[in-house]
Amino acid sequence: MEKGMLDYNLKVRLPIVILVAVMSYFTTFFYSFDERNGIGYAPEQPIKYSHKLHAGDMKIDCRYCHVGAEKGRHATIPSVDTCMNCHSVVKTDSPEIKKLHKYFNEGKALPWNRIHRSPDHVYFNHSVHMAKGFDCADCHGDVASMEVVKQTKLITMGRCLDCHRETHKETINGKTVTKQNGPQDCVACHR
Repeated sequence: MEKGMLDYNLKVRLPIVILVAVMSYFTTFFYSFDERNGIGYAPEQPIKYSHKLHAGDMKIDCRYCHVGAEKGRHATIPSVDTCMNCHSVVKTDSPEIKKLHKYFNEGKALPWNRIHRSPDHVYFNHSVHMAKGFDCADCHGDVASMEVVKQTKLITMGRCLDCHRETHKETINGKTVTKQNGPQDCVACHR
């Protein structure tokens, strides 16, 4: 290749390629933040369900409905069967409970709309965090006071790292040591 042609490629084409690459990166980055990542996100649900009533007033533990939180990676969304443990006899005349009965009688899952979501490329295990003593409200906010659940805290890498970097004191074999809340290496969450 001639020197003049090489100079042309470097002076004209290279900046264009770099500009397109940078624009593509930022476009992808900003469009990946959809409404599900925003504080205040509260999609309409197929049945009006009050967390304030169930988790707040009646003090039903989150894990009664979200059975996977203690045992596995996903907290899981409750099945209609879980709801029917009470609502086969409680408030059966309510229009919302009648909808619930319809799903149950037809053997269909309730199409709940997910509120809290981490990106697909992130590995998060609820049971590990539960075993370490973290409360659901640490990430999900005070759901027990919410009539309609909404996202009150961002689920971002920065927020997770802030928590993982926090330190606490533990006594091991009679000695007090300072430990970090969690790992900070990339492969702990990105798999």
